[in-house]
Amino acid sequence: MRFVRYGNMGEESPGMLDADGALRDLTGVVPDIAGKVLTALPRVDPEALPLVAGSPRLGPPVGQVGKFIGIGLNYSDHAAEAGMDIPAEPIVFMKATSSICGPMDAVRLPPDARHGDWEVELGIVIGKPASYVSEAQALDHVAGYCVVNDVSERHYQMHRSGQWTKGKSADTFGPIGPWLVTPDEIGDPQGLDMWLDLNGERMQTGTTATMIFSVAQIIAHLSELMSLQPGDVIATGTPPGVGMARNPKRFLVEGDVMELEIEGLGRQRQVVGRVLPGPV
Repeated sequence: MRFVRYGNMGEESPGMLDADGALRDLTGVVPDIAGKVLTALPRVDPEALPLVAGSPRLGPPVGQVGKFIGIGLNYSDHAAEAGMDIPAEPIVFMKATSSICGPMDAVRLPPDARHGDWEVELGIVIGKPASYVSEAQALDHVAGYCVVNDVSERHYQMHRSGQWTKGKSADTFGPIGPWLVTPDEIGDPQGLDMWLDLNGERMQTGTTATMIFSVAQIIAHLSELMSLQPGDVIATGTPPGVGMARNPKRFLVEGDVMELEIEGLGRQRQVVGRVLPGPV
């Protein structure tokens, strides 16, 4: 099943897609795709739900995200292009939940950003609380999967001291969606093709088959460090082709268009802008 949230930013309503891709209204069934609803997503026939008129904005497909967790250098071919050793265990960083936006919303670079970058990633949405779970149990705690663009400002990330979080957390740096797809539709999450284009030019081509740490391994590892709760989102790393690893390096500028997709999870599209300096 493919769940969505649609409407104005901060006012999204729950919905789902039918077999033809038409948007159906779920507001009479659940209040939101968030919190405890993710523990037992509704099993309803989309054809029995009201059609949503027009083409409303799609927001992030999960609301009230408690934690937005990133996994770094989790593709062997990406680690190689970055000239970094394969990590012995998952590299963990946090993205601010205020960075989350919809899959088609504009990405806005900070006023002094120098090195904006793109990263297509498989997102995991937690459905059931997880604490000290085994790899064998881990996938039982997944509500579904989604596309994440882990937008980064590499100068903040690499040269402003401290943790990677600095370069990962600007507003709009976390487009999620368009859909939350349940595990039964995806099957094996370790065999999904993925790609990202910049202005129509292919930048990233990869597959989750080259992940160093699998979805199950990531969930089990994180559950040793912190409890995972319904609605937590985990971005699981990116394949090769990011801007900072290209020769010559290539970074985002105003007017760029990013398009990205993961097999079975839908497509995102973002136009790049810039935040104006000064108070809001």
